[in-house]
Amino acid sequence: MADLIGYFGVGLILLAYLLNLFNKLDNDSRLYMWINLVGAGLACVSSVLIKSIPFTILEGTWALVSLVALLRKKNAPSS
Repeated sequence: MADLIGYFGVGLILLAYLLNLFNKLDNDSRLYMWINLVGAGLACVSSVLIKSIPFTILEGTWALVSLVALLRKKNAPSS
């Protein structure tokens, strides 16, 4: 089960990256940030389940950065 969660999470992170790379999704968009947040969160859960501390730190940090970016975007004044 941990592998399945991890594959899905990493797949989402890679999807966001590829969509951005091919100019289909702006890295400043809420959708990009949400995909990264969910993907990193799932990858973090998977890392906890397999007891991989380095990847737990990496994916947890990735998720936290995505969450902070989303919160900043939410609180930013509209232009």
